[in-house]
Formats: sequence, structure tokens, C-alpha cells
Amino acid sequence: MILDFGIVFGRVAFVMMFILNLGGLLTWVERKQSAIMQDRIGANRASIRIPFTRIQLRVLGLFHPLADAIKMLTKEDFLPARADRLLFQLAPFVSVFFGLAAFASIPFGDTLRVGDRVIPLQAITLNVGVLYVFAMLSLGVYGVMMAGWSSANNYALLGGQRAAALMITAEIAIGASIMGVVMWYGSLDLQDIARAQGGLLFGWIPKWGIVTQPLAFILFLTAGIAATKRIPFDMPEGESEIIGYFVEYSGMKFGMFAMADFLETVVVAGLTTSLFLGGWQVPYLYDTGFRFPWGSSVGLPHLLVALLQVGAFSFKVVVMIFIMMLIRWTLPRFRYDQAMRLGWLGLFPLSILNIVLTGAVLLAWGSRP
Repeated sequence: MILDFGIVFGRVAFVMMFILNLGGLLTWVERKQSAIMQDRIGANRASIRIPFTRIQLRVLGLFHPLADAIKMLTKEDFLPARADRLLFQLAPFVSVFFGLAAFASIPFGDTLRVGDRVIPLQAITLNVGVLYVFAMLSLGVYGVMMAGWSSANNYALLGGQRAAALMITAEIAIGASIMGVVMWYGSLDLQDIARAQGGLLFGWIPKWGIVTQPLAFILFLTAGIAATKRIPFDMPEGESEIIGYFVEYSGMKFGMFAMADFLETVVVAGLTTSLFLGGWQVPYLYDTGFRFPWGSSVGLPHLLVALLQVGAFSFKVVVMIFIMMLIRWTLPRFRYDQAMRLGWLGLFPLSILNIVLTGAVLLAWGSRP
């Protein structure tokens, strides 16, 4: 019993450390990637001095997230006079909690065999993991709405309302876009979907979702970026139009809202990886090693196979985050009406079309390929 509890705790701790550290690192990635795209140096001033020497370590500005955390922890915690004290204090914790909880059912590997034990490499195993992730992402908007309403500020309330409208628009498009993936692989379990993507089409093409559902991939990524409330879908906090749902927050509570956005970015990247990029799959890698379509094979120990799978998942998540950051620093912000029109008149109808096309292909094929 104690060993089983330790295994479960280790799986949950690994996921929490992965998403928290990656989310914190994104504050540095956002600055550095924008600097590279704009041909400048970027954040590099925060440093740590080695005691009793004049050597200062800057490490490409990696100490900036630490400096940000220290600054926010030491700033004054402001509470508006007319604010709802309980909801105002609770809102940032709600946003961060659901951002963390959403990643729990995303598998970062297949299984790890230790003796006679088979350990699934995901925090929690659910046969409806897709629905769980969407539920957690949807509940995250409650923190934003609580912040806007409890601040007793009309600008904050407007930002919260925009966030709720954007979330409804994005969630409808996300849910409709992945129906094609669910139809193709025949499961709502993210682990089953990842395993199904290990097959080969025509004997040599990896059966990843981006190959079998290319339209759904584009629609899902677009709606997923909207769900994170980041440029070009950052109307809830658009500086040129309104001040944002967190206008009355300061210190670490403000930092928690920023962290929630980064956590949602990691969740969307992880979900995109699991649904469309093969999850933890490595092309032609199986339980016993590599088996190539031309007949040759390379045997590998089980532990190395598991490490390669976890590494492949992490690499794909990082690539997806890079692409999302690239979009964030490339496209201008949509107007509110443009974002609503894109969601309801663009993404949603195309998602329905993708469901019809997927059903037609499966019907013509006679079964799932």
C-alpha cells in the first residue's frame, strides 16, 4: 500500500514539477524569443554574484524569472476598498489550480516496468481523459470572472466578460475539432489515442493525428491559442482597449494570473502533442526497440525505450510552445468582434465539416484505417 502511494505521488510530482518549471521558464522564453525575432539582445541583466569574487553569472538572462518572483513576493498586496474580499483573494488561486489540474491526464510516456509492476506514465489514468482536460480548462475561466467581478472595477468586469465569451467560443471550436480525432482512433482516453498513433499508414507513414486529421490540427491549434487568452486573442487584457481583468491585482496575485496563462499554454501544447503529434511516440520505436519498414531492427532495453518516449514527448511540447510563441510575436491583436466572428463563423463550421469528412472517409474505408 505504501509503495503504491509512493508511485502515485511520484507520477503526480513529476507532472507538477514539469509543468510548473516549464511555465516559469516561459517568462524567460517569451522575452528571449521576442528579442531574437526583433534582432536585439533581450533580458540579460539579472545576475548572481559568486561570493568573495567579482564574477557575476548571467547565464543568458535565466535569472530573470527568479528576479520576477522575488519582486512580486515583496510588492505590496493591494485590496480595493469596495472589492469582495473572499472572491478577490480566491480568484488567482482558482486560475492556477485548474491550469495545473488540466495536465494531469495527459500521458508523457507509455508504461515503465519495474519488476512485476507496470507503472503508467501519466499522473491519473482516465478513460475519458479528453473530457477531463477540457473540463479543467473551462473551469479556469471562473477565476478570471471572479477577478473581474470582485474587483469592483468596470474595466476589470469588462475584461472578465470578454474572457468568458472568448472561452465559450474557443471551447465549442476545440470540442468540435477533436471529434474527428475521437472518431478516427475510437477512444476518449488520451493514452489509447497516443498508442493508436504508433501504427503506420501504407506501411511507412506514422499514423499521427496531424497526418490523419490535418484540418482538425489547424482548427484545434487556433482555438487552443484563443483558450489561453494570449495574442492574437488577448481581448480580455487588451491594453489598447481595456485594462484587463487583473487591473486591481498586485504582487504575487498578479503573478499568479500571468502564471496561469503560461500553464494553459503548456497544457494546450501537451494536448496538441497527444492528439496530433503522436504523444510520446517515436517513429518506428516499439517496446523492444526500433523496427524499420525496410526490415532492419535495433534492440533497446526497456528503460532506454521509456526514456526516449518521455524525451520525445517533452521535445514535441517545447516545439509546440515555440510555435505558439512565434504566433504570439508575429500576429497583431484581433478586435473583439473579429475574434467572435472567427470562432463562430470560421472555426466552428469548419470543425463540423471536418466531422462530416472524417465520417465519410471511415464509411468509405469500411473501418478505422
